[in-house]
Amino acid sequence: MLPAVIALLMLLSCTSGQKPAIQVILTNKGLQYGKHTGTGLVQEKLENITLPDISGEINIKIGKVHYTLSGIAVKQCDLPEPSVQFFQDATGFKTSSSGLNVALAGEWRTRFGAIHDGGSFDMVMFGVDVTSVVELGKAPDGHLSITSISCDALVGDVNIHFHGGASFIFQPFVHYFKGRIRNEIESGICSAVHGSVDKLERHLQAMNVSFDVNEVLSLDLPLTDIPLIDASRLNLGLKGEFYSIRSHKEPPFKAQPFTMPEQPDYMLAVGLSDFTLNSASYGYYSDGLLQIVINDSMIPSISPIRLNTTSMGVFIPQLPKKFPGLLMSLQVYAREAPMFSFQPGAAKLSSQVDVKAFAIEPNGTQVPLFKLNVDSKFSTKLWISGGSLKGSVTMDNFTVTLAASEVGDFKTDALERSVRMAIKVVVLPKVNNKLGKGWILPRMKHAQLVNSVLKMEEGFLAVSSDVEVLLTDRFN
Repeated sequence: MLPAVIALLMLLSCTSGQKPAIQVILTNKGLQYGKHTGTGLVQEKLENITLPDISGEINIKIGKVHYTLSGIAVKQCDLPEPSVQFFQDATGFKTSSSGLNVALAGEWRTRFGAIHDGGSFDMVMFGVDVTSVVELGKAPDGHLSITSISCDALVGDVNIHFHGGASFIFQPFVHYFKGRIRNEIESGICSAVHGSVDKLERHLQAMNVSFDVNEVLSLDLPLTDIPLIDASRLNLGLKGEFYSIRSHKEPPFKAQPFTMPEQPDYMLAVGLSDFTLNSASYGYYSDGLLQIVINDSMIPSISPIRLNTTSMGVFIPQLPKKFPGLLMSLQVYAREAPMFSFQPGAAKLSSQVDVKAFAIEPNGTQVPLFKLNVDSKFSTKLWISGGSLKGSVTMDNFTVTLAASEVGDFKTDALERSVRMAIKVVVLPKVNNKLGKGWILPRMKHAQLVNSVLKMEEGFLAVSSDVEVLLTDRFN
């Protein structure tokens, strides 16, 4: 029964002394859903397994009879709904199932001296009770680990009927070895539980806790500490930090602690700190990728302002006089890494950009003209609708100041107003059109998110959701 419960955790896993930037929470509602879904999967698997052979001997007064029961297969299984709960004593789960009835069939062979015999048999186990506890932990490399720490199985009774051969002689002696068979089955049940947990552990250790997102960034997702469990939920804290693949430099800021709100009406919740987004921003910045050179060919043809000294003379009167009729280029680069900040109801983005302007001589020589400091702040609202993540952006502030000039001082007010207007009228509508269409929420291998809601708080974003296991899929 434990594999059914852990299956939901496997869906969520991707997954040091530092604070987690990502938190993944499984609530009691999610745990119970995993139990219901897993019961059907476990019953399906039970009806397709073959149990190990059972061998032994019994003394029937006239001598010892050696027996082997082989090819034992489950024919029918009456699997009652199990009880599953978060178990704080072991930082894991406690699962119990009571009143399990199983019908099995197989072949029997006996040897009594030189006499060999065999046939088939039917077996029914009544009132099987199983209780098991697994512990969750953190492996040294940050993987989620799982260990089976206890299992108790009790078989209420076993009925066996032999067919074929000299079974009519063998049947009366069933009561001599029924206790041995009961003990073997009880031991086999717990061996199967331990084996299933060990298989899950191997699967968890084989999962990546760090992977390349693209050619620039990698994402580290190891656990930062052991899982936290109370009576109502399980909390996994993940590092959630992006790095530059080339330099792997630590950013000059740390993840700050945040507390996820209780969401008992949803199966799971994921909290994302603004540290995660800022580490990605710093990765691009530290690699020198937040820069671009703009020339006139990149300006839309409908723009009344061209990137040349004549057109820019509207804002800088002395420019066409000193450099008449020359094309221009702009070197735009981030002065600092852009920073995100989650606040109640909105995400804020602040950027500080330098713009160096050059005049291009006929021979291709670039002559420096001036440098501008461009600082901007934007607000983004995000929401989930129709299974898609959607959003909208507004501009809060935009300023242009002169940092240095080789052509003399000039006022930047008119230039600032023109660029601000272009952003509002041209850029933001295109961005908001794309954000309004949204991105479909990712589907996991065996499940999809449903009834999802998004909320932004101070320092983090939280997504709460239910999960729907896809019945067309099957766990391997």
